[in-house]
Amino acid sequence: MESTVYLGNDGWWHGRVTMGIKTDGSLDRRHRMARTEPEVRRKVRELEKQRDQGRFPVVGRKPTVAQWMTTYLSTIASLTLKPRSLDDYWSKTRNDIIPGVGQHRIDKLAPEHLERMYADMLEEGHAPSHVVKVHRIISRALKIAHRRRLIVENVATLVDPPSLDETEANPFTKEEAKAFLKAAAKRPNFMRWAVGVGMGFRQGEALGLRWTYVDLENELFHPRWQLQRLTWRHGCQDPHACGERLHRFTPCPPACTTHKNYKRGCPRPCPKACKKHASACPERKGGGLVFTRPKTKKSQNPVPIPPPFIPHLFDHKAMQDEMRAAAGESWEEHDAVFTRPDGRPLDPRADWEEFKELLEEAGISDRRLYDGSRHTAGTILNELGVDMPTIMEILRHTQISQTKRYVKGRSALSKDAMRRMGDAFMPRAEPVTETRTETTGTRAARSRRRRRIQ
Repeated sequence: MESTVYLGNDGWWHGRVTMGIKTDGSLDRRHRMARTEPEVRRKVRELEKQRDQGRFPVVGRKPTVAQWMTTYLSTIASLTLKPRSLDDYWSKTRNDIIPGVGQHRIDKLAPEHLERMYADMLEEGHAPSHVVKVHRIISRALKIAHRRRLIVENVATLVDPPSLDETEANPFTKEEAKAFLKAAAKRPNFMRWAVGVGMGFRQGEALGLRWTYVDLENELFHPRWQLQRLTWRHGCQDPHACGERLHRFTPCPPACTTHKNYKRGCPRPCPKACKKHASACPERKGGGLVFTRPKTKKSQNPVPIPPPFIPHLFDHKAMQDEMRAAAGESWEEHDAVFTRPDGRPLDPRADWEEFKELLEEAGISDRRLYDGSRHTAGTILNELGVDMPTIMEILRHTQISQTKRYVKGRSALSKDAMRRMGDAFMPRAEPVTETRTETTGTRAARSRRRRRIQ
């Protein structure tokens, strides 16, 4: 395992270091060269140090960032990530990471390359939270590459992502929650909003409820499933050729009429080796509305149903039976609690649009769906005097610190608490009563009497 340093016929100093054994059984000898002997010995010592610490890169040509991200998401992350999270990783990789730093070799990627990419993303109008997510994705991928000795160091750890201001929650007040549910009572799926506002269910959990997991006798919900819309994947051998008729490589003109009804504007042009358009693939798989397991086991814990909700749930079930009978053969049975008229589960996008309509009908200012459901439930439970551990169990959080972010304090409660605190330490002084009757024993009265005598 000794290294060799020598002066070559080309006038350069050369160093060769034995790093180990290759997969074919031959010696893995690495080469370094420099103009002077001290310089090449320094390089040799550095390589020996990497070898002794077990962090030297493996032999072979290193992949580009684009190639490694594709390998990481296809064969590594797909084994551990939930489907929705994997879709999000793919989306940010295709739209941000590969266009930004995808052509760099993974061992040549430098911190300034990532910093430049983050700055460009912010200039394009991306939110800091979006940039932070991209940073976490590429950092995780480089961590795996470093663990497998494809690179010497994870350069993402040398870069500070943009500072992230936590979005402040804006839950309903008790009066707003009552007004919202009053407006929702006119809709067929009124109980979907009662479950969201009154029990703090996430959107996917509420839409993914099935009657099999609703125990009306013991008044318990078992949220074992959630409903999510996943991205379709190609099932064919050549995704690029499969979507040939849908590829668009030039941007739309300013006055585009093709996509005038698109809510998000014209789609971006396709990359040269586009493998998208999987929704049109005859052998597509893994997409559409899918029932998936919640992210954590804690999320699957049973939740007690408020007793006043029970009669409304029986009424909802009876109404659904009438819808099933009216639909006849067109009814699609999914055992879902909240359905469309044909039995299919509610679409999350349509559910979000209905939430916005109800806000307008109830005269409530615009806010996020999470604010009007999960944050509202946590905040009102706190106002009712429920302790944090109990709220954590109802919302099914794994850490109480997470629950505290969902509970927003009210100024009225804070004012009342500080009033009681003041009374505890500094009792209020008794009110002073003022009299206008002058007594004869005062100094002024005695002075007036002396003046009269004189």
